[in-house]
Amino acid sequence: MDRLTGSARLMIVSDLDHTMVDHHDPENLSILRFNALWEAKYRHDSLLVFSTGRSPTLYKQLRKEKPMLTPDITIMSVGTEITYGNAMVPDDGWVDFLNHKWDKKIVTEETSKFPELTLQSETEQRPHKASFYVKKEKAQEIMTNLSESLVKQGLDVKIIYSGGMDLDILPQGAGKGQALAYLHKKLKAEGKLPQNTLACGDSGNDAELFTIPDVHGVMVKNAQEELLQWHAENAKDNPKIIHADERCAAGIIQAIGHFKLGPNTSPRDLPDLLDAKLDHFDPAYEVVKFYLFLERWRRAEVETPEHYLNNLKAVFSPAGLYVNPFGIEQSFDDVIGKLKDCYGDKKGKQYRVWVDQVFPVQIDSNTWLVKFKKLDQTGEEQQCCYTTAILSSKDVEPSQGLAWVHVHQTWMDGSTSDAKDWFL
Repeated sequence: MDRLTGSARLMIVSDLDHTMVDHHDPENLSILRFNALWEAKYRHDSLLVFSTGRSPTLYKQLRKEKPMLTPDITIMSVGTEITYGNAMVPDDGWVDFLNHKWDKKIVTEETSKFPELTLQSETEQRPHKASFYVKKEKAQEIMTNLSESLVKQGLDVKIIYSGGMDLDILPQGAGKGQALAYLHKKLKAEGKLPQNTLACGDSGNDAELFTIPDVHGVMVKNAQEELLQWHAENAKDNPKIIHADERCAAGIIQAIGHFKLGPNTSPRDLPDLLDAKLDHFDPAYEVVKFYLFLERWRRAEVETPEHYLNNLKAVFSPAGLYVNPFGIEQSFDDVIGKLKDCYGDKKGKQYRVWVDQVFPVQIDSNTWLVKFKKLDQTGEEQQCCYTTAILSSKDVEPSQGLAWVHVHQTWMDGSTSDAKDWFL
């Protein structure tokens, strides 16, 4: 949150599984559309918050499997853990708050008296969360009886049932909604309360998100029965909460447009990137557009290759230099030559490219330094490198786009340094 000097234009708080991430979309097009929109139009002045029931272990596993952006804030374990930034620094104030009338040892003892409860994996048992599986027909009875027994032990807890099988026991002050309320309070105290907040969810443990004052909400098209029922009973007349016509991240994009929270046309929705002309210089948009072009080029989805090559020759500075992640320097002429050779080399494959954390800084009247992560994925193999690019507006018009002067890449931790087909 410290990277913004003032209020975020928009804060999106989104659940992950079946909301931001569509597990029924093998091409991941929904989330990739959102990624391109966020990095091109929102990253520089807005906040992205992931709010998930997953533990840190399962959250990190999902990041390796799906083309996910890096959030500014991560709320995990059904709102019992809040962390900040790339390093996922925990919020100690939130930990202290949750300790009130909570004792994990007593919770463990009392739940052991209910044979209908099946303990979830060890990774899902967290300091302020106990997680179980229970059959749907038994859930309500178990929740009532368990709540009574824990109250008798002096605890103040919240029991959440979601997904038709997951039962989570948390401190009363915990939960996705309470975590969001805590963030709002913290940001307000710093004079940084977001101008707008959009909460996004699909299941019962997301319902609390929609109860926070002044928050817009979207239930994605594939929202589960438990959330739709909650909405019908509690918020059917609330115009700030909508049930989207689109699944998952596409529903989030729809909500941005519905509530008029900002641009909602993803660069991925443009059939011809050369038609995407601007009336002002926008380095973040240029970066997103270029790497979307690179994906389409290698997938052989560019209908006029020679036209695009001529355009690249115009926007790549003749004296420009590319330093690849292996430390090898190449001229931009060599880069364009290699680009010609790799046209269609990923055709028919599950190949995708996206950029993450695009941060432009203007360093003089016509030059921008842009730092970002460039990632690509073929099948299940994901590669990532840290990229620094210098873009210039000298001697070009906004409709032509910025000129690329220099690109330098280094491998991120965990990426394979012998990736032979890596390109730009």
